Amino acid sequence: MNTINRRSFLRLSGGLASGTMIAASMGSAALLSACGREESAVPAAAGPGNNGNKFGLQLYTLRDVIQEDPRAVLAQVASYDYKQIESYEGPMGIYWGMGNTGFKEYMDELGMTMISSHVNNFNDFDSFSRKVDEAAEIGVKYLICPYAQRNSLDEYRTLAEEFNRAGEIAKNAGLRFAYHNHGYTFEEMEGQYPQDLLMENTDADLVDFELDIYWVAAVNADPAQWLRKYPGRFALSHVKDIRTNGQPQSTTLGQGAIDWPTLLPLAREQGMEYFIVEQEDYEGTTPLQAVADGAEYMRSIEF
Repeated sequence: MNTINRRSFLRLSGGLASGTMIAASMGSAALLSACGREESAVPAAAGPGNNGNKFGLQLYTLRDVIQEDPRAVLAQVASYDYKQIESYEGPMGIYWGMGNTGFKEYMDELGMTMISSHVNNFNDFDSFSRKVDEAAEIGVKYLICPYAQRNSLDEYRTLAEEFNRAGEIAKNAGLRFAYHNHGYTFEEMEGQYPQDLLMENTDADLVDFELDIYWVAAVNADPAQWLRKYPGRFALSHVKDIRTNGQPQSTTLGQGAIDWPTLLPLAREQGMEYFIVEQEDYEGTTPLQAVADGAEYMRSIEF
């Protein structure tokens, strides 16, 4: 998303743990396997299948290739058995140059559904209202704030108020508003976690949360603990794996340190509805191959 370069954020987060520290501090069964499994060179054999559960893809994963030919790339995504799409507001817009109704028609043709999109400048409420109306016209369920780092708890309190306002606008049009986390809200500030403040100061009738599990792991927090603490509030997730080469790095799903076969069923038990694959780094692979491998792994998990 153009509000921040995520790789730069990782570099700026020097001091994040090594792989050993992540395994030690996040060693709950819901995150890392009880035997402390190491990062795998190949996707783990995860289970008998996912019982037909749908999973989605965040198109930011394909940011380096999708602009060349959005229709062709989306057709490839559909061929990998993704049924849901989460878009983002990039240079070609949320609907990739097709307009909202044109994009919906193409999704129908491919057998996919756009369930959500990340949007920029959510707190420009006039602009946000127009985006809500366009999304409502084609049945999108969520518009999501992708990034909103603040400098103090007071600023996070103001942010919570803005989230409630955006949630009210969305609800009035039949949509939901959500916030997608990075690592910063799971690090203490002034003796409190900003994530707690946001959860406790937003109206559950208006605001949901999209749990980016990678970013929780990247700051040595335990996603299972947060899921249990706020059941029903994390409606969506980014299923994004993590490995460490001195710093946390996004990797192909199933090749990192997170125990997805344990964590995803727990997430569903705690009220999560949408499981959206995302990958940001492609060492040893390509964006499209990573997307294909991610789908294969998700099909192997029962959740």
